[in-house]
Amino acid sequence: MLIRDEAKGAYTMKELVACDTKDVTETIGDQARERLFLPGQGGYEVEWDVAAAVTPNGSLVYFAQYLAAGGLLDGLCADIPLNYTSPNAPPRRAVVGTIIASILNGQTRYAHIGALRGDRVSAGILGVAKFVSEDCVRHAFLRGTERAWDAWLTQHERAVWEPLLVESYVLDIDNTVKPLYGHQEGAELGYNPQKPGRPSHNYHTYFVGSLRLVLGVDVHPGKEHSGGYGMLGLWRIIDGLPPHCRPSLVRGDVSYGNEKIMVDAEYRSQPYLFKLRQTHKVRSQIEQMERTSGIWRDLADGWQGAETRLKLSGWSRDRRCVFVRRPAKPQMASRPELPPQTEFAFVQVLEDGPHYEYMVLVTNTEHELEAVAQLYRDRADCENVFDEIKNQWGWAGYVTRDLRRCRIVARLIALVYNWWNIFTRLAQRDRHLEAVTSRPMLLHAVGRLVTTGRRKILRLTSTHAYAEKIRDVLGRIGKFLNRLTAEQLTVEAAWALILTTAFAVWLRGKPLRPVSEGPQILLQLQT
Repeated sequence: MLIRDEAKGAYTMKELVACDTKDVTETIGDQARERLFLPGQGGYEVEWDVAAAVTPNGSLVYFAQYLAAGGLLDGLCADIPLNYTSPNAPPRRAVVGTIIASILNGQTRYAHIGALRGDRVSAGILGVAKFVSEDCVRHAFLRGTERAWDAWLTQHERAVWEPLLVESYVLDIDNTVKPLYGHQEGAELGYNPQKPGRPSHNYHTYFVGSLRLVLGVDVHPGKEHSGGYGMLGLWRIIDGLPPHCRPSLVRGDVSYGNEKIMVDAEYRSQPYLFKLRQTHKVRSQIEQMERTSGIWRDLADGWQGAETRLKLSGWSRDRRCVFVRRPAKPQMASRPELPPQTEFAFVQVLEDGPHYEYMVLVTNTEHELEAVAQLYRDRADCENVFDEIKNQWGWAGYVTRDLRRCRIVARLIALVYNWWNIFTRLAQRDRHLEAVTSRPMLLHAVGRLVTTGRRKILRLTSTHAYAEKIRDVLGRIGKFLNRLTAEQLTVEAAWALILTTAFAVWLRGKPLRPVSEGPQILLQLQT
């Protein structure tokens, strides 16, 4: 019996450990039943059933059906550059299935894989006997050559998004900083606005911003943050596309508005839209335009625009430059000691009137002024891609000492992110669902596997507030994928149909054709 220490107000740890549990625990067969007493609620009898086949990710069965219909996971496992010689080595599919399940669950460390290893139901759904350890996954990426891994990832990245590129699209380029806290390869002091002085890696990323689809990512050391370091990967993607699949516009910020990048784009006849730094000559041009009346046109959302042709220092030719302005926000009265922003200081020399903030763009397109300004403002959504993939997926983690494995995992995360993005579009076609919202809805449901004869019954229970709606949506997706299987389409044709259905709003109802089969069939099975 325990006596409560009134002076302390609670039992001490020593007293709790010394408590005799025989009074509250009884054994029933191989199971232990505990009686837990809650003040004001009576009590609960707790039984542990460690042999039960259950999973917290019961809805994974729908995602696995989607992967099977599109041949995504099977194709990824078929040609992975993993060659084991030991008879005790894990199956290649088990290694791939483990890292895919880890990424899909939002894990950010190899060590988190241990939380999945007891989930035999999820492993079975992905066609794996059991998930392997974190060491198996980490060591697997050291096998094979770096060129083989790059070819493997490139092939399966392109298989996801290439059928969509027949539609006109804008390719966004940008980079993001990944802070590091160890002595990793490439952990260098570079541009790091959030944590100055912290070593980092730089992720140069290429994506279709309007669809939130990542076309590729290159991981560079911390000092290689300028846009030029990411152009090799960009031109490799664009040059590998057939002419009708190339982007209608390449869009980037001030890091990409330099001579070499623009010359490379012009050599390829690739339209571009970049932001320019406000150098001395750019500011002088703005001052001259401010003194000229009647050249500023009204644009949307309070912006005004004007354009001219300009040849800056270091440029080989003059180019079309678009100047956009809007009234600058006044300084806060409570903080008068703060000086005005340096890039807007030149506005003070103009005639009396409102002060403006300016955005200067360079482009080789013939779009109207209003369209050019709107195209660049639409780029603001790109930051949402980085926010989601860093904070809700694994780009903030999976760190190893060598840069090679960081690159492999970064691309795998982007690949699974694309898979999940398209899957959620089957549930919600008119907008993107971020992982923080879509995982609880479409993945996290308690599942209990019951086997009777040859039948496998997975009983799902969702604790979500919209459990009935989720059941209806997943049921509709399951029926759609069953129809694809019944039609006995090729993997490429089935995937084109999945993309047609998922992006029906963006495609405006147009059917996509399989890339490898050409105009063989028109895909009509839409729901």
